[in-house]
Amino acid sequence: MAVMQMQRVSICALKKDRKAILEELQRMGIMEISQLIEEDESFRKMDTVNARQSFEKSARLADQALAVLDQHVPEKRSLLSGLEGKKPVDQEQFRKVVADKETIMSEAKDLVELNREIAESKAHILKLENQIESLKPWMALDVPMNCEGTAQVTMLLGTMAPGTTLEAVYTLIAEHAPEVEAVDVRMLADDKDAVYLVIFCFRREEGNIQDALRAGGFAKPSQVVNKIPGIARADFEAEKGQLNHRIAEIRTKIEGKASLREGLEMVSDYFRVRADKYGILGTLPQSQRTFIISGYAAKAFVPEIEKAVGDRFDCIIDIEELKEDEEPPVILRNNHFSSSVEGVLESYALPHKGEFDPTTWMSFFYVFFFGMMLSDAAYGAILAAACFVILKKFPHMSEGMRGSVRMFMYCGISTLIWGILFGGYFGNVVEVVSQTFFGKQVAIPPLWFAPLDNPMKLLVYSLAFGLVHLFVGLGIKGYMLIRDGKVLDFFCDVILWYALLIGLILLLMPTDIFASIAQTEIVFPPAVNLLAKALAMIGAVGLVLMSGRDNKNLLLRLAFGAYDLYNVTGWLSDVLSYSRLLALGLATGVIASVINQMAGMAGKSVMGAIMFVVIFVVGHTLNLAINLLGAYVHTNRLQFVEFFGKFYEGGGRAFEPFRSDTKYVTIQESEEGK
Repeated sequence: MAVMQMQRVSICALKKDRKAILEELQRMGIMEISQLIEEDESFRKMDTVNARQSFEKSARLADQALAVLDQHVPEKRSLLSGLEGKKPVDQEQFRKVVADKETIMSEAKDLVELNREIAESKAHILKLENQIESLKPWMALDVPMNCEGTAQVTMLLGTMAPGTTLEAVYTLIAEHAPEVEAVDVRMLADDKDAVYLVIFCFRREEGNIQDALRAGGFAKPSQVVNKIPGIARADFEAEKGQLNHRIAEIRTKIEGKASLREGLEMVSDYFRVRADKYGILGTLPQSQRTFIISGYAAKAFVPEIEKAVGDRFDCIIDIEELKEDEEPPVILRNNHFSSSVEGVLESYALPHKGEFDPTTWMSFFYVFFFGMMLSDAAYGAILAAACFVILKKFPHMSEGMRGSVRMFMYCGISTLIWGILFGGYFGNVVEVVSQTFFGKQVAIPPLWFAPLDNPMKLLVYSLAFGLVHLFVGLGIKGYMLIRDGKVLDFFCDVILWYALLIGLILLLMPTDIFASIAQTEIVFPPAVNLLAKALAMIGAVGLVLMSGRDNKNLLLRLAFGAYDLYNVTGWLSDVLSYSRLLALGLATGVIASVINQMAGMAGKSVMGAIMFVVIFVVGHTLNLAINLLGAYVHTNRLQFVEFFGKFYEGGGRAFEPFRSDTKYVTIQESEEGK
């Protein structure tokens, strides 16, 4: 329920211990490196760019080799493989693989080269296929396409517009080259794109004939081979077969290297960790014999740094409290239940320095509202059970994913409880099944009430729960003002609003409008009515007089106060937003009931039972998916817009520790190393 207190930690140590200290800090992963000291005559920064780029290049090479294996020898993965997280490996196994990194990287180069050869071969095959395709119209030609003819006769190859006839070609020549003595035109093929022609003529008349043919759209072929087209095509096919055979051989080689996958993953992570370390190393101010490293760490973790570094190395560790204008990174610390919704808060904004962490309060309302929106016991049981199984089956999933799954598990439990209260079990499936297949209607009564039978009652409770939610947000704002010593602000911006809103609510409840909505009549004693009027009056007058208190001009002060009082309409809008609890709760039940009615339409028969099962499974699966998404989106909105709007600003920066940020594996510490 709090943001962890941060401190600045600075370590001055001997240069000979630099590598060991950096590796220890990286292993612990509890300190964010943020240097304060810039370069001067005594302290210089090392140029580690080349070394870091070399490690990054090696990591990329290993990643490329893994991509080759994934392309040609993919691992068999389940639909939920994305939840598995990083593979755990022990330090001894990791050390053995790293010791053999030169051999593994050589194999990685071979894999990349083999894949490049496959790509080049495929490109060449595509080129051959285009050449083969372009030769198809010329297959009737029994001489090479570049045949020059004889001393007196030449051959012309070309295409004309589709539908062109031999008569049209002869006519074209006669019209544009009447002096031509003799010409022989033959049609080799025609298709929807062109007519393919071979023309024999005297060499001395070649120019005139070409000019005449161009007038009709004659064009030479884009590709000419120096062989007979049939022979050239056979050669291309043979070359294509050889390339396909070579590709098959290469793929067999790649498949034979599938056992390298685990080693490549570890080596890639090794170089990635080394690159991170050298990136930090390049930021450290260093003298001839010493170096300084500085950054942020949570106050609770500082003793761990002092023990791991201060007790093992000759160094000085300086712990400083943060300055007034210093904005440290943020680490949230919450209990097991509330920490599950930290991802929701982070997606909005982390609290800035000194701001209240709303995670605990938000977690309760989040789960409460989510369950109320989904509100079906069967859906809740399925959601909770599925998330529980996932948590147990995939113990190595990432922390962010684990938190989200745990949050949905709690939301499933809340949905189960609300479903029991409202009597929703796959909608009204018990009633439909008992009536359709057993001829006697049986129903499970709600523990509280059925929303479909009494929607106005649910609306009243939805608005009431929303009002509590908003009041808690305003209360948190009051707590923050009291904590910061702003007593006047607390009175003017919180107490006066409480007085106005409570007074207006008490005035509304005995009215006919409220009675028609709540379907019940409320009568307060005269004293309560008088108190309601007094609270509303005090709150309204106080807001008009005090909201613009920072302005010395009386008229402007009153104007600002009147404008702030107008914001009571904003409160009304916020409260009405909680009617979505009613809307989504009813939507789940109504759609489920419609699905059940459709499933039971075939009646009591074998075919009817089969249809019932099919429609039931498909319909309720879709209903669960759609309303699960709706509950998630609208629950987030109630937190982000209505709740946070009353007190929360955000703008904090997430804590980014210097740690072994691996991509594929998690290196497990041995008992001696812990």
